[in-house]
Amino acid sequence: MIAHLPILQVIIPLMAAPICLLFKRSQLVWLFSLIASGLAFIVSVLLLQQVMQSGVISYELGGWAPPWGIEYRIDKLNAFLLLIISGISTVVLFAAQASIEKEIVINKRIYFYVLYLLSLTGMLGIVATGDAFNVFVFLEISSLSAYALIALGKKRQALWASYQYLIMGTIGATFILIGIGLMYQMTGTLNMQDLSQRLPEVVHTRTVFAAFAFVIVGVCLKLAMFPLHFWLPNAYAYAPSIVTAFFAATATKVAVYLLIRFTFTVFGVSFSFTTLPLQTLFMSLGLLGIFIASVTAIYQNNVKHIFAFSSIAQIGYMIVGFSLSTVTGLTATLLHMFNHALMKGAIFLALAAIIYRLGNADLKNLQGLGRQMPLTMAAIVIGGLSLIGVPLTVGFVSKWYLLMALIEQDLWPIVVLILIGSMLAVIYVWRIVEVAYFKEPLDKNAPVKEAPLSFIIPIWTLVIANIYFGIDTRLSVQVAEAAAQSLFGASL
Repeated sequence: MIAHLPILQVIIPLMAAPICLLFKRSQLVWLFSLIASGLAFIVSVLLLQQVMQSGVISYELGGWAPPWGIEYRIDKLNAFLLLIISGISTVVLFAAQASIEKEIVINKRIYFYVLYLLSLTGMLGIVATGDAFNVFVFLEISSLSAYALIALGKKRQALWASYQYLIMGTIGATFILIGIGLMYQMTGTLNMQDLSQRLPEVVHTRTVFAAFAFVIVGVCLKLAMFPLHFWLPNAYAYAPSIVTAFFAATATKVAVYLLIRFTFTVFGVSFSFTTLPLQTLFMSLGLLGIFIASVTAIYQNNVKHIFAFSSIAQIGYMIVGFSLSTVTGLTATLLHMFNHALMKGAIFLALAAIIYRLGNADLKNLQGLGRQMPLTMAAIVIGGLSLIGVPLTVGFVSKWYLLMALIEQDLWPIVVLILIGSMLAVIYVWRIVEVAYFKEPLDKNAPVKEAPLSFIIPIWTLVIANIYFGIDTRLSVQVAEAAAQSLFGASL
């Protein structure tokens, strides 16, 4: 069984998805999906433990040795990502049944779980596989289910948001497929480890430059990196709340993983950061993303939109760390991927609880909610403090590492810009705090009840994780540093 963990990681949610259709009651489907996601999480924990102790795991599908057969290759980087995705999926699913009762019509609830598990399968497959074409296949599984999940939103704008994401996502996937095709044309292989060994022989050809450009632009579209982010705010705002919580905490992390995997492992650090001026380009776009998205978030009147633009800004921090192409910079990026998943998972689950009670997440309707839903609003405040980077929260840890990476390079002006960018988060978080705690409720005769336990338990699980990993950083820092060092010190 232990030997088959890499394939079990993907097969469990993949097999569970069609089985959901056999159940007639959505509560049973919810329980079954929760168990499937929980099993995937246990597998990811075992994989991370095994990789940290014994090194890279190579799994040959059907007994066909790579590069001829498809290989699942688990190293420290993707083991870390598998843990984030499956862990967040399980916590979010805990609140799913209560949330979708208010947001999805009864005859579509079973299909919600089918699509959710397929989306989870796609994300886990993208991360686990060592085959470039398999990346595209799993990307499509994840994307197609994501388009349908967003379209399940109860407002008509959900259809438009899904259509926008479909168009941008399809363009991104096509770019990635063209890039993979060009790499195959030049090397005759699709195995990513094999590609990393064969590409240096043809690295100075125009075809390889074109392949690199197609892959990077395609991944950046999926990543919603500024200025390719236009699909993300509406997708997050109009999707069912549980879908938003799941995607905000995981989907962009998978795209960042692909960016790291292709640049550091497949094309190599030397080609990606020396031959091409990627450092300057990504540094500039990352900083622009932080400032423009943060300023835009300040002027939003819907809390889902505020935190959607905040996500684009947080992607900017990850990109700045990535652009440094140093071990500390990459460690900061990996830490922020983990920490941002905890922050946004907690915040968007809390917003799901507010929508469960109020029916919307308009800022004006949050008046006095700090006294009426104290546990839910406290979760948003702690998540907001973590976004700002306040000490004793996870946000402080990753921003501290980012600042250290910039100081190592004597980039003091960028340090100042990062600190100013964090201060912008204070403004949009304060707008929510002011409305919730310093204004009277809109209708004192109709008090709003606190969210049910099915929301409070998963929300506070993530909030406590936000604080715990902000104080005890041994596990997250150790894994992130080990993954970053392995990317600089060795191939796949």
